[in-house]
Amino acid sequence: MDRLTQIELFVQVAQLGSLSRAAEALELSNAAATRCLNALEERLSVRLVERTTRRLWLTEAGKKYLVRCQAMLDELKEADASVHEGSAEPTGLLRVTSSLSFAVNHIGPVIPDLRHRYPKLRVEVIVANRYPDFIEAGIDVAIRTREIEATDSFIVVRPLAETRRLLCASPGYLAQRGAPGTPEDLLEHDLLIYNLARNPHELNFTRSGERRSVSVRGVLECNDGQVLRSAALVGLGIMVQPLYIIYDDIVAGRLVPVLDDWELPLLKINIAYQSRIHMPAKVRAFIDYMIERFKLQDFTRKWTVTRSPEPR
Repeated sequence: MDRLTQIELFVQVAQLGSLSRAAEALELSNAAATRCLNALEERLSVRLVERTTRRLWLTEAGKKYLVRCQAMLDELKEADASVHEGSAEPTGLLRVTSSLSFAVNHIGPVIPDLRHRYPKLRVEVIVANRYPDFIEAGIDVAIRTREIEATDSFIVVRPLAETRRLLCASPGYLAQRGAPGTPEDLLEHDLLIYNLARNPHELNFTRSGERRSVSVRGVLECNDGQVLRSAALVGLGIMVQPLYIIYDDIVAGRLVPVLDDWELPLLKINIAYQSRIHMPAKVRAFIDYMIERFKLQDFTRKWTVTRSPEPR
């Protein structure tokens, strides 16, 4: 059997959890399906599926291969759709990766509208707070928040917004401990540190051309901003977070900026994807949607204002 049939069968087996049901879906006999799967594993020289008389499951190699196969089949379906009556409707599974904070604030809430526009589109969000310079296998779009974006001829990077980083704490913490008046005063405070930041233990401040650098340690360090935000809200200490994460908390008065007249380096929020001659419609639709939304919401202006938003 041809390679495409082998791959289609393997994907059906993985999705349906049954070789016989996969065979039925592809209108194959059970014997033919068994030969097809065996031929695929023999060609790859690796076991993809473990099976007993009662159950079936993917090996680690099978799980990795499934991601690539699903992406390839989605591309084929989209290629067919793009030439059928001139249609290029976004279809298939779109895999997007971003930090947890970005996913919670800016991907999850827009999925209903995105699905309303493109009902044949399915979305998988992979939360990851580390941003590799490359696009991992099976990922269509990556949202990355960094000070500096690495250059790669195979990756296209488009800006979504910029955001300030602010120091802030709960009103309760500041009532008990007081607010720092200078960057050096932070050494006398309890700090909550995002340890995946660039140089997380060094804060570089600027103000009217003046520069200060402070080495810090945290009473809590974490690789996720939402954990630090939760700790700050209950008064554990002062944290440094991008304004796009804490904007609503500051407006609501749940968190209070400190040292607001000092600036930390801006962060760039970018959307990255693989460079290719023919961009899949699902990728183009998502990118265009996000860029349009960020422009309409004027997020860069909100998140880079010199002074923090006033509480309501």
